[in-house]
Amino acid sequence: MKSSTFAPLAAVFSALLALPQLATAFYLPGVAPTSYQPGSSVPLYVNSIKPVAAPDARLHSVMAYDYYEPKFQFCQPEGGPKYVSESLGSILFGDRIMTSPFNLQMARNESCTKLCTATYDMPSAHFVNKRIMKGYALSWLVDGLPAGQNLLDDLTGTTFYSPGFAMGQISQTDPDGPTFFNNHYDIVIEYHKVRGNADQLRVVGVIVQPATRAYKSGNENDLDCNDNGIPPVVLSEDPDTTTDVTFTYSVYWTESPTAWATRWDKYLHVFDPKIHWFSLVNSAVVVVFLTVTVTSVLFRALKKDIARYNRLDQINLEDLSGTSALEDGVQEDSGWKLVHGDVFRTPAHPLLLSVFLGNGAQLFVMTGFTICFALLGFLSPSNRGSLGTIMVFLYTLLSFVGGYVSARVYKSMNGEKWKLNMGSTPLLVPGIVFSTFFFLNLFLWANGAAGAVPFTTMLVIVGIWFIISVPLSVAGSWLGFRAPVFEPPVRTNQIPRQIPPATTYLKPIPSMLLVGILPFGAIFVELYFIMSSIWFSKIYYMFGFLFLCYGLMIITCAAVTVLMVYFLLCAENYHWQWRAFLAAGMSAGYIFANALIYLISKLSLGGLSGTVLYIGYSALLSFLFFILTGSIGFFASWWFVQKIYGSIKID
Repeated sequence: MKSSTFAPLAAVFSALLALPQLATAFYLPGVAPTSYQPGSSVPLYVNSIKPVAAPDARLHSVMAYDYYEPKFQFCQPEGGPKYVSESLGSILFGDRIMTSPFNLQMARNESCTKLCTATYDMPSAHFVNKRIMKGYALSWLVDGLPAGQNLLDDLTGTTFYSPGFAMGQISQTDPDGPTFFNNHYDIVIEYHKVRGNADQLRVVGVIVQPATRAYKSGNENDLDCNDNGIPPVVLSEDPDTTTDVTFTYSVYWTESPTAWATRWDKYLHVFDPKIHWFSLVNSAVVVVFLTVTVTSVLFRALKKDIARYNRLDQINLEDLSGTSALEDGVQEDSGWKLVHGDVFRTPAHPLLLSVFLGNGAQLFVMTGFTICFALLGFLSPSNRGSLGTIMVFLYTLLSFVGGYVSARVYKSMNGEKWKLNMGSTPLLVPGIVFSTFFFLNLFLWANGAAGAVPFTTMLVIVGIWFIISVPLSVAGSWLGFRAPVFEPPVRTNQIPRQIPPATTYLKPIPSMLLVGILPFGAIFVELYFIMSSIWFSKIYYMFGFLFLCYGLMIITCAAVTVLMVYFLLCAENYHWQWRAFLAAGMSAGYIFANALIYLISKLSLGGLSGTVLYIGYSALLSFLFFILTGSIGFFASWWFVQKIYGSIKID
């Protein structure tokens, strides 16, 4: 492995050392502007080659490749390409940034510069042609900006820069005809002069217009890249034929009024922004209606129930002779008060439930902090991999919260295997996630994909896990077990009460399906945009919408779970703990089902590896969402049960 794979560990320690300086720095690390003088070198870096939408608007692969994969035969810089240091999140998300042979000098145009000539035999030609047909795109970086293509949004009539540009083309007249390989690049770079200093220039936009030029072998020293009569490059797949391809590029610098602070606005484009607002308003209306309905129903019903129960207790205490409870309109106990002696009984498998809840609380706080950081602009897209890095960093530090919550919940459930709880909290759920991630990474390794996480990076993750996360979790568990136990407001009977048969909608499966669909509905549209960003290599930045959707999802999840628990207790079923967790977590089942529908409708992966990777990563995300929403539903129900049984008088 190359030494650059140790960069994540160095990046983590560097970030920790840089924290004291952040208070006085105006720009965050990695996003400070870089000024160039005219004629100074501006490096162009190449990233991994990733699939985007093919001409049929479907994704045909999830495999990314190194730019210098031998079968591509792209030109290399003198001395060979070198890896550029990357953050941990950048490596986990599949970025593989390397140096390139392109020579860019600030504000100096270059016309038809030759890079190299490569010879493609039948295997290489077949490999490249297949990648062109699957819609693979090249990813370059100039001063942190992705090189893209200038596109027009037909719906809104606005132009925007789409990150990445096509590796090749397919004949517009004959879809079954040959594929054309792009070997010439017109690089248009926009720059902005620093106010008050004309010699300080900053890059504010990068566009690449690829073209296919089959240069004649005899005129390589006198190339004319603008000759429109040059035929396109067709890589022959004939076993007895090779194809010589000459790579060229031109550079054009144009002054732009765009300020450096707003240079990303051209890349951050929203397709059909009205659907975001429509979805948000629709979800908000549903959540407000649901919350008001649940609140009014519960308060009205509970107020009557508590008043009736307390009146009945008062009558029993006074022991009125000759006056029955029925004369005062007070009937015998019924509904949720009947199970007061069992409602706080220890549920089945308390250790597993407490471990899930501890990890769910950890995910809840981590997700909230991450979205807030992104909302405030701390996670700039120019600082590549910052989102993944901050998620790993926060999840590691918040292991203390997970251990503390797990220990307190387990102690309140009268758990006795406290050592097993301390060990299981930081190992069970992260172990499942890491094992699944490692298994899926084997498919990437087997296919030689650039997205495969290097083994040394895996060791760094394991080191962070066991050196930082596990001790923090154990420390949190230790404090949680030393904290006073949550005393239930009522005593628990020694003999469990018999549970009557439940109606259809209160049975486990129907109730889970009914409860889980509402939180899923609150985030459905935003989930679509997130999935499109992940699989189609787009930039997601609508964190304001995501923040609101996350809040609406929390409120919806808590409200519907509390309502289900109330109906469950009124039906004299006191097994509410697992039911609340599973019912709220069922929204993850809808997310996984939605991912499968997305696979059928938007993707056409074909091969086994791509399908396994897509389903595996979707299942992994759904599992984490199951832990998150299940914990939200449980703690909302726990608060609700504590409140209602603390409001009545029990002899």
